[in-house]
Amino acid sequence: MSLPLEGKIALVAGATRGAGRGIAVELGAAGATVYASGRTTRSRQSEYKRPETIEETAELISAAGGKGIAVQADHLVPAEVEALARRIRAEQGRLDILVNDIWGGENLVEWHKPVWEHDLENGLRMLRLAIDTHLVTAHHALPLLIERPGGLLVEVTDGTAAYNADHYRLSPFYDLAKVAVTRMAWAHAKDLAPHGATSVSITPGWLRSEIMLETFGVSEENWRDATDKVPHFVISETPRFVGRAVAALAADPDRARWNGQSLSSGELAQVYGFDDLDGSRPDAWRYIREVEEPGKPADATGYR
Repeated sequence: MSLPLEGKIALVAGATRGAGRGIAVELGAAGATVYASGRTTRSRQSEYKRPETIEETAELISAAGGKGIAVQADHLVPAEVEALARRIRAEQGRLDILVNDIWGGENLVEWHKPVWEHDLENGLRMLRLAIDTHLVTAHHALPLLIERPGGLLVEVTDGTAAYNADHYRLSPFYDLAKVAVTRMAWAHAKDLAPHGATSVSITPGWLRSEIMLETFGVSEENWRDATDKVPHFVISETPRFVGRAVAALAADPDRARWNGQSLSSGELAQVYGFDDLDGSRPDAWRYIREVEEPGKPADATGYR
């Protein structure tokens, strides 16, 4: 069977868990060699103190049909990111896809607090983790990506540009972090276009990440049980869904048509025709506007 990304080299920065892991695995399923970077390894844990590791992600990539390579890197440390870019150059001589999924702010954000009540150190740390890491990674990895025409940069955020433009994301720090990443992708698009490369931002919908499932006390196998307490969770999606969106973009020879745009997994599923693992196509951002916000009963009929 032909694999659309066979021979392609990808770096997924922030591939330890969540959307980053889902994207890395789906790029592997499409045949790519994927460098999965992050801070947590089997011998070293980040301040998250989560069990997921980059080695596990690399193994999942390889099991899906690609080649997974785990690399421990703190993307706030320029020297470590520079070394990662040098390693990819030395081992592969090219970089076709760069995914910036670094986040790390779940334990820092304080919801429903104005800036004067939010812990300042936590808020500024969140911005460093969400914004500085992306810029550091772009600085060191994009020179390799633009050496060949056709490169793809994907900046992962939460919320489309249209949604975030008129919705306050419940914390000034979180709001700024997510809007900034979208704008960053737009700005990179201006610089990358002359080199024949494409830059986009992408958002999953309501993501059934490891942390979200744990918070709701369910697993992927029984996730619908959480809808008893959180009815609109019915529109949620697996991390592999946004992964399939990124893989579809990377395989599209006409992907430059998306340059600079803010995209969502649900939107791209309608364009490229891929499904989530359960065979559905959740369109979370349309659901939020048309069902959840008007106060209608939770019902994903017609939205997945």
